[in-house]
Amino acid sequence: MGTHRARALAAVLLTAAFATAAEEPAGRFSSVSEAQRLALLRRAQVWRRTDVPSMDLRAGPPGGFAPGQDVTCDYVVPEKKLTGSTRKFECALAPGDVVKVKYGDDNGEVYATVAASRLFWGLGFGTDAFYQVRLTCRSCPRDPWNAPEPRLPTVVFEHATIERKTPGEEIAHKEGEGWGWDELARVDPAQGGAPAEQIQALTLLAVFVQHTDNKAIQQRFICLRGGENKEDDDSCATPFLVQHDLGATFGRGGLIGAPTTGSANFREWSSVRYWESPESCRTHLGGNITRHTLKDPVISEAGRRFLAGLLAQLTDAQIRGMFEAARIDGRQWHEAKDALRNGTVDQWVAAFKAHRDEITQHTCPR
Repeated sequence: MGTHRARALAAVLLTAAFATAAEEPAGRFSSVSEAQRLALLRRAQVWRRTDVPSMDLRAGPPGGFAPGQDVTCDYVVPEKKLTGSTRKFECALAPGDVVKVKYGDDNGEVYATVAASRLFWGLGFGTDAFYQVRLTCRSCPRDPWNAPEPRLPTVVFEHATIERKTPGEEIAHKEGEGWGWDELARVDPAQGGAPAEQIQALTLLAVFVQHTDNKAIQQRFICLRGGENKEDDDSCATPFLVQHDLGATFGRGGLIGAPTTGSANFREWSSVRYWESPESCRTHLGGNITRHTLKDPVISEAGRRFLAGLLAQLTDAQIRGMFEAARIDGRQWHEAKDALRNGTVDQWVAAFKAHRDEITQHTCPR
């Protein structure tokens, strides 16, 4: 399949992907050899063209839920504790439709992941979808992550996110492999992979939202559904790099981890400065020393211009809709003193536009 045809197929498949909710079973790409994974990585795409001004960042990808929608599910008893450190559990919306739920009024990831994923999706970069809802969980512990018993008839989570993965077969040499940002250098345009300016724009977007917990398992490498080559068991026409967990965004990271400052923290994110200096294109992206594969990257002028062109198309209404969908002004805190870190939707919109100016008005040395 030619390069242009493969890219066009990727765009069509990804546009329709979110309408399907079913979880993908393990496929033939889930245990490929290292050489096969590398060959697919060289041909991977990271972006597909969207009509940015027409993207509804408040509603988000199709097939989901309205912001704050009342949703009911049945608690799924885990066979083993879910991975990670963020409060989460699995819940069945219907037979065969089990979703991952993050919860907690004071869990910054519940807010940040919705806003960040809407931004990536609207601009055309691969991401799983997240919807913030008011969730009623039946036969559920009050705090499933920390205390699985006792289970109550119903528990209401005022702020919870439901996850929908981009359909496609996972590509991995070993279980849970994902992809690291340091692997983007292996994507090869000469072999049909994403152009360098798109890779750089994606990297700069990670800096823009301050995606500080960017270890490999936070990203997914997939063969988009429908891109499998039926005549070759090891070939995929549409290898695609997807953001899976964008929870540690819209804040500021730290060397030893900072869950309070790293997610949906207006005071910290609004004060970030992206560039090392007016003459430099080295960026500021901190992060836990064990949680990143990307730190303070240097951006090319072509990459800056590519992202700037996308960001410039966003309207005030879209930016507002993104933060309203995240219900970001409802973010709570462990301690009352931390409430000073909150921002209103108006403040978040103003900070977003100021940061956008940092990208659009900068020039990188050639």
